[in-house]
Amino acid sequence: MGFGEEYTKACDEVLAELQRTLKAVDPQQLLQLRDEILAADQVFFVGVGRVLLALECVCKRLAHLGINAHIVGEITEPAITKDDLLIVGSGSGASLFPLGIAKKARSAAGCKIVHIGSNPNSEMKDIADFMVRIPVRTKFYLDDEIDSCQPMTSLFEQSVLLVGDILAKMIIEEKGLDMKSLWKYHANLE
Repeated sequence: MGFGEEYTKACDEVLAELQRTLKAVDPQQLLQLRDEILAADQVFFVGVGRVLLALECVCKRLAHLGINAHIVGEITEPAITKDDLLIVGSGSGASLFPLGIAKKARSAAGCKIVHIGSNPNSEMKDIADFMVRIPVRTKFYLDDEIDSCQPMTSLFEQSVLLVGDILAKMIIEEKGLDMKSLWKYHANLE
């Protein structure tokens, strides 16, 4: 098999995994997340590693919709309040930093907390108000996780980004936003 054929095969495998995963996400959980995003004064995101990179993309996209969105730890991060939403990205639900931030947000602000992850039985279940489950393979290899041909948790990170973009599209439609007008929120010092 030549490189071109190998590439096409890999593309087909990855896209099939993503389609299977996105269809496995509970639409009711996404509806609840959309409603919480729209109800919050500010939306904060926390994660680590590649999950954080995916969340940064989602945060930026929400900012493009005029939503007051922040990454925990950024130099311009404002105080979180009871009227805000913290979105915690962690496939395992056991990553130390996101878990610690969620506990701090719960005790200090009493804000809404949503866990985007794969493991429904993690310590996050006792902290988050609800979970958006992306049921893909984690380091725990739970029985009901969607397996992946990709390394480690690539499928989770890709799915977080795509779920965020799909949610942004649905928010645009819900609010009746004009796509052309969104450019006013885009960075212009580039």
